[in-house]
Amino acid sequence: QVQAVESGGGLVQAGGSLRLSCAASGSIFSINAMGWYRQAAGKQRELVAAITSGGSTNYVDSVKGRFTISRDNAKNTVYLQMTSLKPEDTAVYYCNAQLVTTLHSKYDAWGQGTQVTVSS
Repeated sequence: QVQAVESGGGLVQAGGSLRLSCAASGSIFSINAMGWYRQAAGKQRELVAAITSGGSTNYVDSVKGRFTISRDNAKNTVYLQMTSLKPEDTAVYYCNAQLVTTLHSKYDAWGQGTQVTVSS
């Protein structure tokens, strides 16, 4: 069994910062890509940022220069540092880990979601 647990969401004023964390645990053999998605009310879920096991990153255009994704492979944890937050960043943020289990099966682990609200 594998799970991903997020923390770090909350309410912040525009221009402020938040740091999200997501730790994967359980029967994990290896983790490939990890990423953060978000879903605003009435909108589709979108990929915000992703990072490979080797550390290569990519971001949606709207967060480039403001958000930074990183990971600690020893802790199976991915982070999202968000700065210069804007009201349009308000959404539920979900982490994702594409991993291989100890039974050598591919598995897509999702966090439960954490609310980020940016007030103007």
